[in-house]
This record gives sequence, C-alpha cells and structure tokens, in this order.
Amino acid sequence: MTDAADLRRRTADLLASHLPTRLSPPPSAEGPAGPHLWSATDRLDFLRARFDAGLAWVHFPAGLGGLDAPRALQAVVDAELAAAGAPDNDPGRIGIGLGMAAPTILRYGTEEQKKRFLRPLWTGEEVWCQLFSEPGAGSDLAALATRAVRDDAGDWVVDGQKVWTSSAHLARWAILVARTDPAVPKHRGLTYFVCDMTDPGVEVRPLRQITGEAEFNEVFLTGVRIPDTHRLGDVGDGWQVARTTLMNERVAIGGARTPREGGMIGVAAAAWRDHPALRTHDLHQRLLKLWVDAEVARLTGERLRQQLTKGQPGPEGSGMKLAFARLAQQISGWEVEFRGEDGLTYDDWTLRRPEGVDFTGREAGYRYLRAKGNSIEGGTSEVLLNIVAERVLGLPPEPRTDKDVAWKDLPR
Repeated sequence: MTDAADLRRRTADLLASHLPTRLSPPPSAEGPAGPHLWSATDRLDFLRARFDAGLAWVHFPAGLGGLDAPRALQAVVDAELAAAGAPDNDPGRIGIGLGMAAPTILRYGTEEQKKRFLRPLWTGEEVWCQLFSEPGAGSDLAALATRAVRDDAGDWVVDGQKVWTSSAHLARWAILVARTDPAVPKHRGLTYFVCDMTDPGVEVRPLRQITGEAEFNEVFLTGVRIPDTHRLGDVGDGWQVARTTLMNERVAIGGARTPREGGMIGVAAAAWRDHPALRTHDLHQRLLKLWVDAEVARLTGERLRQQLTKGQPGPEGSGMKLAFARLAQQISGWEVEFRGEDGLTYDDWTLRRPEGVDFTGREAGYRYLRAKGNSIEGGTSEVLLNIVAERVLGLPPEPRTDKDVAWKDLPR
C-alpha cells in the first residue's frame, strides 16, 4: 500500500536522478547553492520520468502515470516537487487535457488508447481541445448536428461546425461528440471520438471576444476521417461518455484548489489595502461579504475534492461552477467600482491568441470583461441550476417534450 512516506521516497529518487546543472556552484561555507537551470529538454525529460514513476496522477493505475494510490496523496508529491523547484507541466496551458480528456480516456478508453494518449497529454507534448458546443447546440448540447457517418472500411467521416473551442489553435487532439444516428431521440444517437486536429478537413478560425483576445475558436469539420480505433465508448453511447467529461469539466473550472484569500478575492483585498483613499463604508461591507462567500466556496471545494477521492465527480460540481461564476463576476465588478476611473482603463485591445487564461492577471477592466464568460463556459448557469435542482436537491424535473422524439423530427 503506497503511503505518504513511500511517495516522498519515490519523489526524492526522481529528483536525485533528474536534476539538471545548477546556475551556480554547489553549497559551500560561503552560502547556498544557486537554483537549477531547467532547459526545455531537461524539463521534458523530467516530466516524462515523473509520469513513468507514477507521480503524475498517483490515483491513476500503475503504468498510466499513477500508482493506484489514494487521490489525496497527490498533494504530498506536489509539495515535495514545488519545494525542490522542479518544473510543472504548465496546467493552465493544458487544462482541457488534464481536467476533461484524461479522466474520460481513463474511464472509457481501451488499453491501447490509454497508453497512446495519456503520457503526452500529461507532459504537455500534445495539447487537447473540446469539440462539443455548436451554434445551435450550446446549452442543449444533446441537440448537436455534427454528423459522423461510417464508411465501407468501418471508419468515420465527420462534417459539421463547433464553436467556443478553447485552445483549438494550439491543439493536436480534440474530444468530439457527433451524431451517428439521427433516427433516435437526441441523447441516444451520439458517439464520442478522439479527433486529429491536423486532419486537412479541420479548419480553425479565431473568435474575438469582448476582451479583445481570441481565446476561443470556431472549428469547421469537412470530411474529417476518424478511425474507429479513436472512438471512446460504444456507438450511440456518446451522451453517457460526454457526461463524464462535463462533470469533470465543472470540477476543473469551479473546484480548483486555491489558498485562503487566493484567486480573484485576493486581488480585490490587495487593492483595498493598497488604496486607502478610495475606501468607503459601503464598499467595505460589500468586500467583507464577498470575502466570506469566497472562503465558503473555497472550503466547499475542499470538501468536494475529498469526495472525489472515493470515485467519479457527481452533479455537486455544477454547484461549485455556479459559485465560481457568480463570485468572479461580483468580485470583478466590485473592483472596477472601487478603482473608479482607473477601473475603466484597458491596456491592450490588440487581437491576441493566448495559450491560457489568467483570471487574476492584467488589470481590473480585463478581469471584469473576462468574468462575463464564466456563466457561459462549462455549462450555462441556467442549465447548471436545473442540474443542481434535479440531481442534488431531488426536485421534480422540468417538463420536456422532446426526450422521446427522433432527432431528425425535432423542429429547428
């Protein structure tokens, strides 16, 4: 049974065998050693070795980046590596792969798929994106129209359009849901695939946002060929597979671990402390309430992560994502108001295509505008409220007249 002491020993062995050259001489009586200099090659070699040692996701199976250890012990490894100054895998850049693709592949993938995709996904050698939402199927994802038709060789040809695709301009692979049977109700005619983003039929176009950036994309799929070996789950079982992805996505967005007074509330609190001349009684009372709400959300997230150690995420993650979106919008709005005229300034409207999202970076105006998307991405707040009401609180579901109607017969 792997325990904390065993993980510390394994981590120490990993560091001892892969630390690169130091920037300055080793320790002496004159002072401590300088920091390690990690080249790109050193960094990649280290990340690959960490995965192979089972220290990437300790709760994953042995041979797939883990040691079949309790999920809670991941914090032991992370703390040891952080203290040693070891490089991470840039999780902000590869968050879709880590938080959505990996748990789905682990649960539904074949052994060959797991061995092919998980290692380069975790090391960041291959970036992933998510081809789910469509212009006519955002909140109602199961209504999607992208078609996948099986050819004579048994593989699939995909045609359609996806939208709001983060990281599509960087991605090597995509998780894709497409309609394979339009003659059955919408939830039963879907199949889940891994799509090669380098296929010549894949076209990625930037979507410029209110922030000025093109963090999202439109993706057009024209005759894209997907081998049946890149299908996850059974034909027609795509909705069930997609639910696993969506539940993990909401945990990844709303349940990320942050320290006390971390994230956006930390930025707001720092602004309050640094600018006493801007303080008012009303703003103080509102900040105190937001601080308490943020702390409640943080502690609830800790409890959710403890529940995750016992199995797959459930609908409770939708509640965390709801809280994240609400707080981000309220806190960023408070900060813009607190800063007055300075809160309305904006540094750069140049079209950029960033590799990740920094919800606490740049200035208050950027944070305020970017937070507007928090109640849309990862499931709209309205849809998540229904999920919490029905699956967490056990309230009666809303009437739905389309659940038993063939997709091809639905009005569009």
